[in-house]
Amino acid sequence: MSETQFDLVIRRALVATASDTFLSDIGIRDGVIEQLGRNIAAGKKEIDAAGRTVTPGGVDGHCHLDQPVPAPLRMADNFETGTRSAACGGTTTVIPFAVQEKGHCLQDAVDDYHRRAKDRAHVDYAFHLIVSDPTPDVLERELPRLIAEGYSSFKIYMTYDDLKLNDGQILDVLDTAKKHNALVMVHAENADCIEWLTKRLEAAGNTAPRFHGHSRPMLVEREATHRAIALSELVDVPILIVHVSGREAVEQIRWARGHGLNIFAETCPQYLFLSAEDMGVDNSYVGAKCVCSPPPRDKGNQDVIWAALAEGLFTVFSSDHAPFNYEGLDGKHPDGQEMPFRYVPNGIPGLETRMPLLYSEGVLKGRITVNKFVELTSTNAAKAYGLHPRKGTIAIGSDADLVIWEERDTEIKNTMLHHATDYTPYEGIKLKAWPAMTLCAGEVVWDGKDFQPRLGKGRFLQCSAPSLLPKK
Repeated sequence: MSETQFDLVIRRALVATASDTFLSDIGIRDGVIEQLGRNIAAGKKEIDAAGRTVTPGGVDGHCHLDQPVPAPLRMADNFETGTRSAACGGTTTVIPFAVQEKGHCLQDAVDDYHRRAKDRAHVDYAFHLIVSDPTPDVLERELPRLIAEGYSSFKIYMTYDDLKLNDGQILDVLDTAKKHNALVMVHAENADCIEWLTKRLEAAGNTAPRFHGHSRPMLVEREATHRAIALSELVDVPILIVHVSGREAVEQIRWARGHGLNIFAETCPQYLFLSAEDMGVDNSYVGAKCVCSPPPRDKGNQDVIWAALAEGLFTVFSSDHAPFNYEGLDGKHPDGQEMPFRYVPNGIPGLETRMPLLYSEGVLKGRITVNKFVELTSTNAAKAYGLHPRKGTIAIGSDADLVIWEERDTEIKNTMLHHATDYTPYEGIKLKAWPAMTLCAGEVVWDGKDFQPRLGKGRFLQCSAPSLLPKK
């Protein structure tokens, strides 16, 4: 056997990275890309990708899997079903959240999350931290140690009673991030405004799911985004504002960028493909399926988010996969009971549909280039969370995580998806593309028709410092 023989060669691929598009063969050995070029040596196995685009596997930097929630609620996807669904949609690296409970240390959350993930993942994974109780010990001892151990990003909340931090606590966390070269993700909504509006809506009897959006108008996100930017400026440290939903928050981020501040931003499919109407135009409870925070806005706002994607205002495009079943005692419609919107579990599923939605409706409809698609769905997340160039690109020495795209008519139906959630909010959307094949570490995990399990082969990834360049 020739020493130059590869484990796998992908022939005649139209390779697309964040910066280039070129025709090439891809030679893979031991799960790593070893050669790019024309007419390279033979592989033990070969795949002909002629006429098809090959992109890096997706890096979903914002998803929730098997996250502890108060009983009887339960997230529908664990690491086995969640990473199965991710792979079938072209995502080969996921970064969910280890959540600190108030009164507990961060290490408890990390240990618990490792137990939940152990031997269950089909694709590689890392962890963000959620800091809900930034005590002096957490700030001075735990966070610095965990950052050094490969947990280089953490999320903080400006809303939700069990998670929110006040401004002084946020400043403390930002200061720790600056000292130790970590990235802080911010959920920006004004908690006091939400509570005030919610009580007024409840007093008027307006508790159907559609009123969730009324309790969180764009100004609630705008104010918190403005405040997060100001706190970042005060400490002089970059932040990433997550799941930006509306034009008013976009305007705040654009202002900050125009003033030279290092503010990064993320958006999600729900703000391109869902609208306030999906939460119900009357008092129908089925709108609970689309309750998430921030909520989807009016249809005209979708154009604002598309334009911001194309211009480069958004750094990453994530799913914010938060999988609660609709039916069942552990979901949004427990035992057929219609709950006031305040108590409907926030979040929607979207790991598997994230990349096909953006590829079909973004790339194939000419809204964004294929290179911008790669940047948004893979490269920038890998850079933001300290995984580049191992992840997020097609280059010699990078992991052989790849997606071969097929342009074909596909109608999204929950029955075709591989998550454990009993619905998709994108039911019935017609697309022009879907992954024909997904490879993780050089192994086919999705062949366009069937999932090829690699249970337990997903590796935990230690993240280094963020490598994103400042956006000005």
